[in-house]
Amino acid sequence: MDRGSRRFLALTGGAGLLAGCISCGGSTEGGAGDGIEVQASFYPLQWITEQIGGDSVWVSSMTPPGAEPHDLELSAQDVGAISQADLVVYLSGFQAAVDGAVEQEASGSAFDAAEHADLDLTYSPIEEGEQASDQADLHFWLDPIRLADVADALAGRLGEIDPENAATFTENAASLHGELVLLDTELRDGLADCENSLLVTSHNAFGYLARAYGLTQMGITGLTPEGEPSAASLANIASFVEDNDVRTIYVETLVSPAIAETIAEEAGAQTALLDPIEGLTDESQGSDYLEVMRSNLATLREGQPCN
Repeated sequence: MDRGSRRFLALTGGAGLLAGCISCGGSTEGGAGDGIEVQASFYPLQWITEQIGGDSVWVSSMTPPGAEPHDLELSAQDVGAISQADLVVYLSGFQAAVDGAVEQEASGSAFDAAEHADLDLTYSPIEEGEQASDQADLHFWLDPIRLADVADALAGRLGEIDPENAATFTENAASLHGELVLLDTELRDGLADCENSLLVTSHNAFGYLARAYGLTQMGITGLTPEGEPSAASLANIASFVEDNDVRTIYVETLVSPAIAETIAEEAGAQTALLDPIEGLTDESQGSDYLEVMRSNLATLREGQPCN
């Protein structure tokens, strides 16, 4: 099957696939031969691929706008698009459906961000008595330097696929790296002098951000946003918030704020939106990763609060 046929299949694979394309890097007007076809599993990976590839890549996101990526299910058309892509950019362990599709359809054309992000944070189960082993925190992109490392490696992989544009990919990655280093500096300076370093969040999505900038995270529902803590656990968290003068509990764009709002009311705290940037929505405080991260910084500076 030639590239033109593959592009036709990717574009006509059904509503589920079209909804999954939040935005596409490069131009699709000139036909499939114009660039590398990439399937990215969710927004942060889509974004760095677009920044590095520019006009030489055509990027689709498997996760539709406004969808919670942990819960992603793939249609047959989605799996077909994955099998036809030149490159699949994903994070193993983050989305079970994507892991399965990659193993079956794209094992030789996949880039796994987990291999380059130094995923060294783990959490024990949140409920006492649970038998599950410690779980790895996969939310590496909330530490800009880790995201920059993954982007650098991705540029190398794109260059292997398209050697003629390898130098451009490297230059774009270097520019992106510089932007992420600048963001890291802003976060480091902005969170250097906060009155309270305890970060209470809806779930444990902010561990890498917290560790990078001198904060300590407590997630209400553990690593998965759909978790349901027991009444005793919720009471303990409410007591922790009150005893440690935590003024703000952070809720998220793609997760119901109900549990966090209940705890905040019981403990006399407020709530504020802290975006894990798993996907952009109408509630996102910015149009891309950089803008939302800077909005997160402003939220943290007010909520902790910081001088």
